Amino acid sequence: MPLFHRLHRALAGLALALAALPSLAQPAAQPAAAPASAAPAASAPASGALDTRVQEVKGDVIRLNRDLLVLEEELLFPANTQVALFVSMDVGKLFQLDSVQIRLDDKPVANYLYTPLEVTALHRGGVQRIYLGNLRAGTHELVAFFTGQGPHERDYKRGATIKFDKGTEPKYIELRIKDSTGKLQPEFDVKVWQ
Repeated sequence: MPLFHRLHRALAGLALALAALPSLAQPAAQPAAAPASAAPAASAPASGALDTRVQEVKGDVIRLNRDLLVLEEELLFPANTQVALFVSMDVGKLFQLDSVQIRLDDKPVANYLYTPLEVTALHRGGVQRIYLGNLRAGTHELVAFFTGQGPHERDYKRGATIKFDKGTEPKYIELRIKDSTGKLQPEFDVKVWQ
């Protein structure tokens, strides 16, 4: 969907949500002559309708927020300059990940310390987007340093390097940590997705 139409739709949703707020803030008018015993019965259906309307407005605001986040990402990271880096782990019995440091063209772009729960999620097949940024077209160099505990519970720091060409399409790069059972060592490699 074109960017203009998404922006228009997001603003229309915001206008709808804002227009509904004043009507929700005003209490329902109670008849002056109504007996005290009839007031609770009359307000019960009105409060149910109000709760329904509040839930609808909350849903509209959540959808609007999602649309605005997508729009913001498209504006900040246009497809022709976008590069995204991901971290994944296969099995991970030979390496316990502590941190990852990433450098693009000799500039640090990401440093991340992992909690035990995050490492468990990676072991279960999770993939973490560690960096999203912009790169001009041309040749670039990516260097990733992985720190943790290797075989025999020794401190371990390894690096992986790749040179890649950035064209006009988005570039997706996966930093993979795998066990090499033949070598009894962890392996670190970089895969550029086409």
